[in-house]
Amino acid sequence: MAAQHASALGALLVDSRFDGEVYPGEPMARHTTYRIGGPARYLVRADSVGALRRVAECAEECGAPWVVVGRGSNLLVADEGYPGVVITLGRDFRTLRFDEENARFLAGAGVPLSSVVQEAFKRSLAGLEFAVGTPGTLGGALRMNAGSRDEWLGSRVVSVTTFSAREGMVRRAGSEVAWGYRTSSFSPDEVLVECELAVEPADPFFIRGKMEASLSRRKKTQPLDKPSCGSVFKNPEGDSAGRLIEAVGMKGAQVGGAQVSEKHANFIVNAGGAKASDVMELIRTIQRKVKEAYGIELSPEVRFLGFA
Repeated sequence: MAAQHASALGALLVDSRFDGEVYPGEPMARHTTYRIGGPARYLVRADSVGALRRVAECAEECGAPWVVVGRGSNLLVADEGYPGVVITLGRDFRTLRFDEENARFLAGAGVPLSSVVQEAFKRSLAGLEFAVGTPGTLGGALRMNAGSRDEWLGSRVVSVTTFSAREGMVRRAGSEVAWGYRTSSFSPDEVLVECELAVEPADPFFIRGKMEASLSRRKKTQPLDKPSCGSVFKNPEGDSAGRLIEAVGMKGAQVGGAQVSEKHANFIVNAGGAKASDVMELIRTIQRKVKEAYGIELSPEVRFLGFA
């Protein structure tokens, strides 16, 4: 199987027709906001749908696992790395335009969510203020339905286009997707490619006020000065993961270079030289203690890559 990997996937390295770039043995610490993670067997930037299709076909042919990631803002990669192909979305997936007639943004999944929010603000368009300061790409934000229980990205989706090796390109209405709190009904093998987002004209001072209030709240309550993956756990129904973690005495707890934030207990930060195993040990300890004390199983919001 190793030789087959070298022949099919390695061939992309020297194929001038491939619309993208291939990086063998790329350290994933360079591609996560945690700054943690061992090497991917291959990291591939696909600049077009054709390139995405081809690398997915190569991986399937070789029996190699593959995954698409954005900016790694909610990703924890194992210290040993990932034995498959990590795909990032390049050029054609990073386009953003505004349809004035229908008051919709048409955006590629590789566009940073912050870029869409700022473009809406420049045009005095409301509906996305809640997402200001949210890191990562639009594709990742859609998959996890970024937002809160009161405002979420899925409520703004008019349509979304996905790709899978099984079905190819599929376009569906936003109403056909089941949006939940920090969840969506996209299957694991579906790659989000593009979407349409609905917005509406509003007073720019109203938009600015909401954005500034949201940013101020983030700065006061979140440890933005240290590398992290954002919130580690989803809030259980009717409660706060941060409150539960603090209540079981885990706020400030540290394993190696990983620490439960003193500012917000639902954040585990890289305090310096943290390993993925350090973070994972804290995650498992938190889950065990909260389960023992309250009978609640905290569900991770962070995505794991390369773990057994």
